[in-house]
Amino acid sequence: MKKILYISAIILSALCFAACDDFLDTQSLTKKNTGNFPINETDAKQMIAGIYAVMNDNLADPECDPFYVFEMAGDDRLGGGSQSNIGAQSCDRLMNDIIDKFKPFWESRYAGIFRANNAIATMDNVPTWSKPEVKAQLLGEAYFLRAFYYFNFAQIFGQVPLVLTTEAMNLPKASTEEIYAQIAFDLKQAITTMPSSRYPDFGEGHASKWAAEALMARVWLFYTGFYKKTELPLKDADGNITLSVSKQEVVGWLEDCINNSGHKLISDQRNLWPYTNPYTAKDYPYAKENGLNWVTDENIESMFAIKMSNKAGWNKPDLRHNRIVEYFGVRKSNAGAFPFTPQGYSNGPVCWTLWEDWGNDPAYAGDYRRLGSICKRADEIPDYGGDTAKEVENTDLLAKKYLGCGAYGDDGTLYQSYGYFYGSENDKQVGLTQAIIWIRFADVLLMHSELTDGKTIYNGKSGMNAVRQRAGLDDVAYTLDALKKERRYELCFEAVRWNDLRRWGDVEVIVKNQEGNPILNQGAEGVYQWQANHKFMDRYNATGGGFFKIPESQVTLSEGVLEQNPGWDKDAEFAKGDLPYYKK
Repeated sequence: MKKILYISAIILSALCFAACDDFLDTQSLTKKNTGNFPINETDAKQMIAGIYAVMNDNLADPECDPFYVFEMAGDDRLGGGSQSNIGAQSCDRLMNDIIDKFKPFWESRYAGIFRANNAIATMDNVPTWSKPEVKAQLLGEAYFLRAFYYFNFAQIFGQVPLVLTTEAMNLPKASTEEIYAQIAFDLKQAITTMPSSRYPDFGEGHASKWAAEALMARVWLFYTGFYKKTELPLKDADGNITLSVSKQEVVGWLEDCINNSGHKLISDQRNLWPYTNPYTAKDYPYAKENGLNWVTDENIESMFAIKMSNKAGWNKPDLRHNRIVEYFGVRKSNAGAFPFTPQGYSNGPVCWTLWEDWGNDPAYAGDYRRLGSICKRADEIPDYGGDTAKEVENTDLLAKKYLGCGAYGDDGTLYQSYGYFYGSENDKQVGLTQAIIWIRFADVLLMHSELTDGKTIYNGKSGMNAVRQRAGLDDVAYTLDALKKERRYELCFEAVRWNDLRRWGDVEVIVKNQEGNPILNQGAEGVYQWQANHKFMDRYNATGGGFFKIPESQVTLSEGVLEQNPGWDKDAEFAKGDLPYYKK
């Protein structure tokens, strides 16, 4: 009999299931198991909480988290860091730095899928509910999260095994059509199952019908664009691919979301980001002079996000701080870096091309989002000297949206994280509690414009012009090029750019926008360049369009059932010696 492909993920899921203290044990009559759990509404809520938890678990290894990977792979950041930060640099260059780079991601997402499968299969175990809407909401969340996890897999790896039960099986990759048909089925189940509760009635930190409608649009746009299709495949109730999702249906769902969700644009986009929190803003000239006021991580524009907590800890069950923010943080930090004082690894410096494209475009003259999104170190934090002994690919530009922020107390004490004032630790790592926003309302408006060629939908404007109006800009006529620019600027550093470029067929701009960027390597002036033996577009095409390497351990465990993705031979291994700032 063949070994089980998902042995580590399934054991992890079974032992840690549903955020409960007790283990699942199908042989024990004294502990929770699939026969006696869930038995009440509280159990069901715990079960759904366990599906969410794997997203936080993955943050223990941010270099394989999809949010981080999508940011590194696009054109508006470089890898950066130091000579030791080859994980960031290899993602940026579409190369591989270690054999099992994505193993934690693979295991955590399949653990989440296992938990979702179990929730969908056992929700009827609960005999009574306080309200029917509670069951509908929880079941819809299980479908949404399974779809979200498979969409992560589909964009990172392309094809993966499609596991829809809790039975342990050794499966080959499913076809692209099967995977997307299942994602569409799950999202349609979520849309039709979850109640139409307006924000914030569905609960803080929970997926909603509206998030499912938004994610369906994102899936539809990626699948039809990347694979050159006109519709998204959809499974029927029997699991057969006999249906499809049309553009008109997606537009209808987006309009339902825009008109009925209760979500809306906040008045100033900068108030979404923690550098505007009151404990930091009072001492941060940029925030203070512009009258900025944080709306907190739970706000009317954020539609789906990974939430953190104030519980400190480093082991995965306790890890609830944002290590992505840590990796983007500045090196060798001090008070001169305020407000961006929590020390990190300086990954993801911003490309000069983005800064200059934005500043030189007459259609974006006066756009406050440029300075609201990018910190030019020499202007904003001139007293911060950096770490010239270690920094490589330093562009002098930092992405503000996901930078850790410190704050001063009334007595003048500088605290490592503003989170301290919200009950977190005064620590440069576990004090980082900023949420990671995966979907927000501005993206819904922009997707609607893209799908309708700029139809009027929100406050008498197209979605694109409503977003521009919020930024203090005049209306422009809809064109796809205008839409592309608006998505680049409004959603920069929010993990959408890489997959936008892929679905538009514009990936070659990565080479154009990164090659030749002025950088400092350990204090020495230089320019960004690819390895001598590495042509980015050759690698992109060899990998089938930017799909990463499946963990080698999973290929080995499958005994040949699971095939490795193409393009990941020895030539794809990250070669430090080919770069000028690595000593040979």
